[in-house]
Amino acid sequence: MCAAPITVNVPVEQLCIGLYVHIDLPWLEHSFALNSFKIKTEAELQALRQLGLKTLRVNPARSDCRPLAPAVVVAQEAPAAIAQPTPEELEKIREKKARIDRLIREREAIAACEKQLLKAAGTLKNITRNLFARPQESVRQADELIQQMLESLLVDKDIAIHLMNDKIVGEEAYFHSLNVTVLTMMLAKELAFSEQDIKLLGIGCLFHDIGKIEIPDRIANKAGELSRAEQNLLQQHVMYGLQIADKLALPKPVKDIIAQHHEYADGAGYPNYLRGDKISPLARIVAITNTYDNLCNRPDPADSMSPYEAMAHMFGHMRKQFDTAALNLFIRSMGIYPPGTIVKLSDGTLGMVVAVNSAKPLRPSVLIYDPSVPKSEAIILDLEHEISVEIIASLKPGQLAPEVYDYLSPRKRMTYFFDTQRQAVNPH
Repeated sequence: MCAAPITVNVPVEQLCIGLYVHIDLPWLEHSFALNSFKIKTEAELQALRQLGLKTLRVNPARSDCRPLAPAVVVAQEAPAAIAQPTPEELEKIREKKARIDRLIREREAIAACEKQLLKAAGTLKNITRNLFARPQESVRQADELIQQMLESLLVDKDIAIHLMNDKIVGEEAYFHSLNVTVLTMMLAKELAFSEQDIKLLGIGCLFHDIGKIEIPDRIANKAGELSRAEQNLLQQHVMYGLQIADKLALPKPVKDIIAQHHEYADGAGYPNYLRGDKISPLARIVAITNTYDNLCNRPDPADSMSPYEAMAHMFGHMRKQFDTAALNLFIRSMGIYPPGTIVKLSDGTLGMVVAVNSAKPLRPSVLIYDPSVPKSEAIILDLEHEISVEIIASLKPGQLAPEVYDYLSPRKRMTYFFDTQRQAVNPH
């Protein structure tokens, strides 16, 4: 557990470049991006002195120098009139207004994504429940759901993948299929697949694990390691899925996804140990997103990898098992720091990536840890616009102090949805 940083109160007249300061004002009441930062420019120094505070808290351990000595301070007579804001101060105010506007839009986008995710999960629940009693209705609902997602996906050039609240759906059985559907359709768009193929991929992803309804829950959702017999039974979900697909009269490309989503390019997959181009082009894409989500969302959350670890593991240890071009594009699209990754910024701030724009994978939106800001009002910085800071490291949730962990609330289960209002949220 990290001890609370030791700060000292320093008169504003003694501030200088190099000091790490804490502003004890609500975030909305000053022009800076963060409440805590290192002073880097004379303009920042002047803006701090204009806040109306007599002192500011300074963290000596994170400062490059000491405050100015009192003797150095030259007393100044009070101005005869109220000074007008300088161009630099006006620019700071404009920048802060833009930050506030972006924060509002980001929260609105997340709320819209959550609403759509809830609707999609409800639809998927109905599809599964009616699978045998009303099979044609289930297929029709699946087709409509994917068509709606496809139309939203194709609205805008760039795609933003949002991390969802892990309690937003409450139906864990549907998380995985929806995650794989969202990530696969996103990747297929980046690969310039046709609308028809993207739709087939979406339907295939919704049904890719449908055979698991024939597998006992104690095996399908077992938290511990499976025995050889249990592994063999679990792998039968592919065969069961194909049997269901036949009853639903699903098209062949969808059946190929159900049959081959566990096949790997090097022949290490199952059930038929297919290699390379023997695997359907659509199934090769699903193999990537399915593996990623399975690594991030294992039955026992304690065994799950962080999004950053999962991406690094796939690239470092499983590269030969996937279509190389598709894997590279998936990593680029999700960003080096996928949603859900705990990060450290160049100014020492800790945060969690909550959204990544495929066009700017190294500049995601980050929810910032700041104990002076209520958790419910946490600041979200869009690093595409905050060019003064960048991500310098990825951290495991276990490396966080308890209060930081509680504030950021790293997800036990990673759930994604794409921002279908991206054009309105971030116009081009």
